[in-house]
Amino acid sequence: MAIFPQTRTPVPPPSPVPPPSAASATRPATASGTSGGATRLPSLRHIGPNWYASVMGTAIVAGAGAALPVDVPGLRAAVTVVWALSAVLLLAVLAARTGHWIHHRDQARAHLLDPAVAPFYGCLAMALMAVGGATLTVGVDVVGARAALAVDVVLFSVGTAVGLAAAVVVPFLMVVRHRPAPGTASPVWLLPLVAPMVSASQGALLVPHLGSGQGREALLLACYAMFGLSLLATLVVLPLVFSRLVHHGPLPLALTPTLFLVLGPLGQSTTAVNQLADVAPGAVAAPYASAFGAFAVLYGVPVMGFALLWLALAAAMVVRAVRDGMGFAMTWWAFTFPVGTCVTGAAGLARHTGLDALTWLAVALYVFLVVAWAAAGARTVRGVVSGALTAAPVPPRPATARTR
Repeated sequence: MAIFPQTRTPVPPPSPVPPPSAASATRPATASGTSGGATRLPSLRHIGPNWYASVMGTAIVAGAGAALPVDVPGLRAAVTVVWALSAVLLLAVLAARTGHWIHHRDQARAHLLDPAVAPFYGCLAMALMAVGGATLTVGVDVVGARAALAVDVVLFSVGTAVGLAAAVVVPFLMVVRHRPAPGTASPVWLLPLVAPMVSASQGALLVPHLGSGQGREALLLACYAMFGLSLLATLVVLPLVFSRLVHHGPLPLALTPTLFLVLGPLGQSTTAVNQLADVAPGAVAAPYASAFGAFAVLYGVPVMGFALLWLALAAAMVVRAVRDGMGFAMTWWAFTFPVGTCVTGAAGLARHTGLDALTWLAVALYVFLVVAWAAAGARTVRGVVSGALTAAPVPPRPATARTR
């Protein structure tokens, strides 16, 4: 079977981790170890792009903790440790993914042709920018202002380029190469589309570091353009996800946590408009700067309301899945980064409105984020040590009937 077939054939429903391809299972190993996966570093064969979610989820704990509108003793030191861990994780996953592409190129190409796996390439962009942003806001205490800014500029630039490419390439592949079966729309499809929204919010951190004039204004407006790109693309895909739930019932148990991914574009867009409003006065003329400040509240409050609605729905579905036997999978990392964006979004709204209720909402969401991160992190470490997470994935268990 060719890796890139000339005809499009149906693919199975989404799985939480990259499934083994039939072609790679039957192809003999070569001397170079780039196909077959049996001769060199077999533990890397099933390390897919979804592993970048662990980097994102760790970095957002640091970034969201620094953004909280409350002063908690010891919090700054704790999030600094978490930032350092996220940087180490980024290097480790980048190394593992590089080894995957070198030694298991057939599997890596098969991932690009799998509509359940290809969207995770958006996680690479978000992982780079999340660590970069945390370096500028938290890591600066360790590495210094100049080094932190340099790291963030590099990671933001590379992450934005990768994110914009993923936002085009993944939907292109879904149209011309993938053939998702009816009723398989997944929240995972949002991942490459939300990456430019992360660029919009992280770019706001760099606007003040540019000299006044055209460059600063260009970056600000480019961030707003990426905000619009991501928001409108999300509005196209989200109805497909909800339609799939209504017409075909709950997601398979292991995929149920991915419902939290919908919070990503909601919380991140609220974060973006608030952070961009903070830096707008130094980048554009007064009438527009004031308008951006008003827009941050007028947009952010309704979207945060919808985010809380979706959070309640997703939490109810997860409780149902747990009662039906949902076990640990890498999809548990969906409980982290999307919730973290809601923390930073609520914190931004609290900053612009002065409303105590939004402050306590940010704190409550951050507590949930830390608990979810600790649970996902502990189970991931256990799975890596035991080898369960680096073994070939098994098909996800189906959801129970909706009539229960």
